[in-house]
Amino acid sequence: MQCEIAIVGAGPAGLSFARALAGSGLRVVLVEQAPAASLSSPADDGREIALTHRSQQLMRQLGLWDRLRASEIGLLRDALVLDGDDREGLLFSHREAGRDNLGWLVPNHAIRRTAWEAVAGQADLTLLDGVRVAGVCTDAAGVVLSLADGRSVRAALLVAADSRFSETRRAVGIRARMHDFGRTMLVCRMRHDTPHRQTAWEWFRYGQTLALLPLHDPHVSSAVLTLPQQEIQRLQALDEAAFNADMQARFDGRLGTMARLALPVAYPLVGVYAERFIAPRFAAIGDAAVGMHPVTAHGFNFGLHSVEALSTRLLRARRAGQDCATGAVLRSYERSHQRATRPLYEATRAIAGLYGDDRPAARALRKFALGLGRHASPFRRLVMAGLTDDVAPATRRDAAAPFAGLPVR
Repeated sequence: MQCEIAIVGAGPAGLSFARALAGSGLRVVLVEQAPAASLSSPADDGREIALTHRSQQLMRQLGLWDRLRASEIGLLRDALVLDGDDREGLLFSHREAGRDNLGWLVPNHAIRRTAWEAVAGQADLTLLDGVRVAGVCTDAAGVVLSLADGRSVRAALLVAADSRFSETRRAVGIRARMHDFGRTMLVCRMRHDTPHRQTAWEWFRYGQTLALLPLHDPHVSSAVLTLPQQEIQRLQALDEAAFNADMQARFDGRLGTMARLALPVAYPLVGVYAERFIAPRFAAIGDAAVGMHPVTAHGFNFGLHSVEALSTRLLRARRAGQDCATGAVLRSYERSHQRATRPLYEATRAIAGLYGDDRPAARALRKFALGLGRHASPFRRLVMAGLTDDVAPATRRDAAAPFAGLPVR
């Protein structure tokens, strides 16, 4: 099978990238291990995705946003950071940011579903589902994917979108720096008496980290708890009443009575940053390039940035009648995405390290940092600019009109 672009991985990044190429005339083959049935009706994995204003705009341009149900969109108006038994905390207010809200929260499975719906029936797109890649071979002319069922795909460019533990990235010889935070994250949607007022919490209590993500219903939030794995396993084994009581106590009763609405789901916390995002005839996007710790809530936002940055450059080359997979095109993408992601990735590692450290010196530094933030409005505005994505990467000047040729369906 011959094509211009082969994408491995039909998660949100891979599907969004395929959608970004719609109408370009580029033949795209999308290879995915999971069957099409699970892509069209993805299971609810319990995760909520925080989206910036820029990401919401990109999802709208890709035809994803308007496919979401109203009940799937939670408004993130303000954000509160707490440390220890602090009650005042550091508030990031939408009013100070000059916005109606700081962002949105959308279930991961809803993004996956709408991305699938957006590419369904797309011209020049072929889905090879239920099959894995058995081998990758690159040469000057392009890339050959050998599939486990005996078929092969030849492409001018291979794009990896197959998770932060990407086998495709590894197959082309790109290493990744992985940081195991030694913690597991438990997520669970819960109903609570006190309304969330569309405010997210990030609460660094001693020995544990808590987060509260406001959902569409004012009395329903996604509660997130970070602990060592064995403690998370103990919580998962509790019956419903015991689990509710445990979570209510961890939140210090500040939300009143709490009751879970779904079974809690756990995920190990591992950050990943690929040493390179490109190789000859190859590019990594989404988590295959950068897998973030969720504390700064930029995982899928960075995934969408990679989709925009790479697709814009490919389409520009295509319109100019050039080979879209040249080294110059790919290097431009890599520089753009590294500049957009590396500073926050490293800052996130530092934040997670500091606020996961309960030694006296670290506790004192945490208190000092939050106190400084409370009294330094330029700092708060800078952080909120990152949340709303008002600070555009320098490279966005040549990507001001992404997906310009995208057909609307």
